[in-house]
Amino acid sequence: MREISAERVTEAVEKLCIDSNYYLSGDLMKALKCAYESEESEIGKNVMKQIVENAEIARAQSLPVCQDTGMAVVFIDIGQDVYIKGGGLTEAINEGVRRGYKKGYLRKSVVIDPLNRINSGDNTPAVIHYNIVEGDLLKITIAPKGFGSENMSSVRMLKPSDGVEGVKKFVVETVENAGPNPCPPIVVGVGIGGTMEKAALLAKTALLRPIGKRNNLEHICKLEEELLNSINKLGIGPAGLGGRITALAVNVEVFPTHIAGLPVAVNIGCHVTRHAETVI
Repeated sequence: MREISAERVTEAVEKLCIDSNYYLSGDLMKALKCAYESEESEIGKNVMKQIVENAEIARAQSLPVCQDTGMAVVFIDIGQDVYIKGGGLTEAINEGVRRGYKKGYLRKSVVIDPLNRINSGDNTPAVIHYNIVEGDLLKITIAPKGFGSENMSSVRMLKPSDGVEGVKKFVVETVENAGPNPCPPIVVGVGIGGTMEKAALLAKTALLRPIGKRNNLEHICKLEEELLNSINKLGIGPAGLGGRITALAVNVEVFPTHIAGLPVAVNIGCHVTRHAETVI
């Protein structure tokens, strides 16, 4: 059994909250620059230039890349041989979020109650997903999620008879209905299978996959390519002002499901789809 102190977890989460909001990942920056080169619309190309410049300024000056610094979504892969010493893991994570959003001057966007709408004042609680794995390591991934894109996400319980064409139609319709609201060019996470909540989690997890990396399953890889092509034919373009590049990537994850169902979820990430990770 390997011991990891709760304080060490808190410190790691604090840093990840700041880093993920200041510094876009290398794969996303590369995709944005490629989108600038590929965009054919003059207005769209100008928008892409500003998006790239904004990300570069944020990195150079250690500033949030977007004013919506999101609700903290945390993915934990914890080895079954790990023991958290000196406090609970959930509270250690929330304390890290609390410190990170204060130290990094990140906007506090969480309300305590979804109906009473009173701000928690420290961006907690985080949304935490736990996964128990073999070994004695603890992997922490922070993915701040802004709600311009989150609000455009959707889940639909399709029938098995709807098949792959039904999946395609739902995904493309979701993006088309979103229009400019999720701040395109977007990253589209799609979850297929499981149950309603599993499909949604698959879609969220799909946003963590590096841009340009395809699903290992041949038929899902093909589906990703087809969806990306269809979405980029919608003409929504950068910032919704028209153009060829509406999406940077479509990432699809799948899971076994019931014989009577075909759950599909679409989780849209904006042009600053943020995440950072560390292993303790």
